[in-house]
Amino acid sequence: MSKNFSSVNKNLYDDKCPLLFAMEILGSKWKLPIIWYLAAAENKTLRYNELQRRVKGVTTTMLSKCLKELEGDKLISRRQYNTIPPTVEYSLTPAGLSLIPALDALNDWAAVQMNVT
Repeated sequence: MSKNFSSVNKNLYDDKCPLLFAMEILGSKWKLPIIWYLAAAENKTLRYNELQRRVKGVTTTMLSKCLKELEGDKLISRRQYNTIPPTVEYSLTPAGLSLIPALDALNDWAAVQMNVT
């Protein structure tokens, strides 16, 4: 990467800054873990309760809010089955799947940083 950070920071508050756009969508504490666990799911689909078990510490209110926002941003899809009780499954859309290489890179970077003493 040849960008120097001073030029990036100078444009950070520009209305057209891609980084701010991404952070607006993904900046919540819980959205990236939700996306991560959906990508890691065996069949790439998880039900609400499965997500809640995997995303440690998230409240039901916050999980519901994040799922609605991610669906509105077209990063996840929601499929509801007409069963009793209702069954709802969540999966990543192609736009959500396109985030996975970036999350893999971020995960690798964080793992290295965590081992630095």
